[in-house]
Amino acid sequence: MHISTDGATVRLVGDLDVRSTTEVRTAVYEHLAHHEHVVVDLSAVEGADVTALRVLAVASRAADLRGGHLTLRGCGPAVRRLLHLSHLIRVVDVDRPALGVG
Repeated sequence: MHISTDGATVRLVGDLDVRSTTEVRTAVYEHLAHHEHVVVDLSAVEGADVTALRVLAVASRAADLRGGHLTLRGCGPAVRRLLHLSHLIRVVDVDRPALGVG
């Protein structure tokens, strides 16, 4: 997992799985401490598991409780499917891609 940042955006590259949860959690919470609205860009995530997606869901809930916001952007079909199957889609804000782009 490679993590890069640009302003309030945290970009994840590679596999978002149980092995990367500590690194992802640290980066996301650090950004939430400095930005009211954080975007987690998943467009370069090749694979994900439910454990790692739960980390993002908990961070989203924590942001909401302190008056902030976390948005997931660039979720591919596999990530969206896991969010639906795990019911985490109910607690995370998933940015919808613009129609007609691409």
